[in-house]
Amino acid sequence: MKAAFFDIDGTIYRDSLLTEHFKKLIKYELLDVREYETKVKDYFTKWDERTGNYDNYLQGLTETYVKAIKGLPIKYNEFISEQVLDLKGNRVYKFTRDMIKWHKEQGHLIIFISGSPDFLVSKMAVKFGADDFCGSLYHVENGFLTGEISPMWDSVNKMKAIENFCNKYDINLDESYAYGDTNGDFSMLNAVAYPRAINPSKELLEKIRTTPSLKNKAEIYIERKDVIYKINSEVETV
Repeated sequence: MKAAFFDIDGTIYRDSLLTEHFKKLIKYELLDVREYETKVKDYFTKWDERTGNYDNYLQGLTETYVKAIKGLPIKYNEFISEQVLDLKGNRVYKFTRDMIKWHKEQGHLIIFISGSPDFLVSKMAVKFGADDFCGSLYHVENGFLTGEISPMWDSVNKMKAIENFCNKYDINLDESYAYGDTNGDFSMLNAVAYPRAINPSKELLEKIRTTPSLKNKAEIYIERKDVIYKINSEVETV
């Protein structure tokens, strides 16, 4: 069986689902806005002004988010999650949206593996017709989020997820595809025959350049405005 593994944030979705969820929780006054402003603003500002890197911004945001939602009733969480998908779910890259369609036409399995919360990833999987998915698991007890998570944003856990899917569906990685944009997607890209980096972070691009097994087979795509560029790993970065 051939499969196509897709990261979501920054690969399909043109931002972070977690970020959108966080903003909505603050908008509806379910979280204290100071949690965002004091702990994440510095990371975001550095990224927004291009003086810091994207991976650090995501890490800082995620750590703050995990702490902030502890104790949130899941009934409110479900409402906010629906709002995120209804209002923002179509904010995706054309290239990966078209690739999902193409893989479906080829009869390939479509699998989403994302560091975003499982309750958001599941909704994206339904929206885009994925065959299966795996996201960061946010644990619940007595109707409330506990603050405990089983993460899916790092390379190690994404590889474990791929191994589980291979066993479940008898997937042949030597005929499969993967799409990702950050360091957390490195193992996923390195595991398949057809790795495709979408708007890769500088850190991921460097990993591709310095990994012999990946350097010569990875395809790199940049989507800006309404133009899609295909480049090679030797492109100069400054």
